[in-house]
Amino acid sequence: MKKALVHDWYYTNGGAEKVVHSFTNIWKDFDHYSLIDFLSEKDRDFILKKKNVNTSFIQSLPTVKKNHRKFLQLFPYAIEQFDLGNYDLIISSSASIAKGVITNQNQLHICYCHSPARYAWDLYHEYFRDKNLTSGLRSIYAKRVLHKIRAWDMISSNRVDEFVANSHYIAKRIKKIYNREATVIYPPVNIKDFKLEVNKENYYVAASRLVSYKKIALIVEAFTLMPNRKLKVIGDGPEMKKIKKLATKNIEILGAQKFSILVKTLQKAKAMVYAADEDFGILPVEAQSCGTPIIAYRKGGLTETVIENETGIFFDHQSLIDIINAIKQFEKKTFNPEAIRNNAKRFNTERFEREFQNFVNKKIKEFYS
Repeated sequence: MKKALVHDWYYTNGGAEKVVHSFTNIWKDFDHYSLIDFLSEKDRDFILKKKNVNTSFIQSLPTVKKNHRKFLQLFPYAIEQFDLGNYDLIISSSASIAKGVITNQNQLHICYCHSPARYAWDLYHEYFRDKNLTSGLRSIYAKRVLHKIRAWDMISSNRVDEFVANSHYIAKRIKKIYNREATVIYPPVNIKDFKLEVNKENYYVAASRLVSYKKIALIVEAFTLMPNRKLKVIGDGPEMKKIKKLATKNIEILGAQKFSILVKTLQKAKAMVYAADEDFGILPVEAQSCGTPIIAYRKGGLTETVIENETGIFFDHQSLIDIINAIKQFEKKTFNPEAIRNNAKRFNTERFEREFQNFVNKKIKEFYS
């Protein structure tokens, strides 16, 4: 069969790209499509096995490498320009736009949905508050763009034959927004790269992209009110300046770090603090692979990966007092690093690749029989 793999965009090696890496482990003969491709050669080797990507006209627009999202209004048109008519199987890896490629009745299109576009749906109002776009002409224009994106997003969901969700949380979101059922296959976590460490040091860790919905600033602010507790923050993004400004002497802002430093920091931390409403959350599973417990917001995918009082604890609100109280509660408990790691093994890479390959093969047989 001739196969195409469509991904929203390639500019970083994040959780969605780890899923693409597993797809390319299963099938070596994909042709790749994406709105843009600005991967480093190292990341390209890992994710795409050195293969080139067919990109859209957005790749050539000025300043796109610095900020591709400002061309959002062009994304639906751009993704529809890919001519995939010669492929038998199309797999889209979509958290935004990739699922909207145009296919015909003779092609099987399976979408691995990381989430329906969050900026257009569940984070819509938060996005405008964060960008200070609650009023004025710019606000009106941006809201009109996202209104059109939502309409297109609904229509384009009908182009998918089978949805696969990365968690039951996202399956519910797919049902709510698209009125489509989704099969849940948890994403791959490379447990082997995160070795068990039972000897912990006296600090907490927060790690993610530094964007508003990840709530790293909230965690940092909570630790400013606990000067006797240490926090290390790993990651980079638009909120870096804000977070650095908030940080006090007990908080170490490490920025983006090499993989080896990330692993060591997760291994030695007494706990990871995670305050985001996450779709799945690969980093907290990677931390558990190291035997490190999680202190997490009780919502989203982490309720499926963290076992309360066994591999971590939850707090109920994204607030300073809830985070502070959760840390105090955590310090009264004892956790078994080996049991925490065993929980993480449920999400290993080999399991994902086996489950997804079996699912696709079954759907191919049904579709072409």
